Order: sequence, then structure tokens, then C-alpha cells
Amino acid sequence: MIALVEKNEQTIKYTVSKDKKSVKEILEAVYEALSEKGYDPVNQIVGYILSGDPTYITSHKNARNLIRKIERDELVEELLKSYLSKE
Repeated sequence: MIALVEKNEQTIKYTVSKDKKSVKEILEAVYEALSEKGYDPVNQIVGYILSGDPTYITSHKNARNLIRKIERDELVEELLKSYLSKE
């Protein structure tokens, strides 16, 4: 959404609100969508991370578009951080 914030003489300042979901929120949504469609979510997400092929992720519930908002290396980084922090 673009919202008018300030008008000063001839300059108009706009800000763009960011509805950015966290990596965790996106992975949870993708996992849920894959589960609902009967896929093994772990295998599908691993396939996507290794290959970069978005067809590993279902388009159900916009999951494919959601996961493509995150770089694959960022996904691996977040997964590794999460895994290591639980030990």
C-alpha cells in the first residue's frame, strides 16, 4: 500500500508499507499447503532448495509464490540457524 505521509511545498513523500512475512512464517505456510495436497513437505522443500525448481512447491494457497520471495541461500541459512539453536 502506498500512503501519503507528508506534503511540503512541491515535494510529496510516500512510504510503502511492507507486509513482509518472516522466513519461518513462509516456510510454515508452504509446509501446510504441501501437506494439504498430500505431498511430503520435507522432501518437496529439499527438492526446491537443491534444484531451484519452483515446481517442487504446490501453487495451492499461493505457496509457490510465497517461497519464491526468499532466496534459497537465505532459506538454508535460516534452517541451519534454527536447527543449531535447538541443540
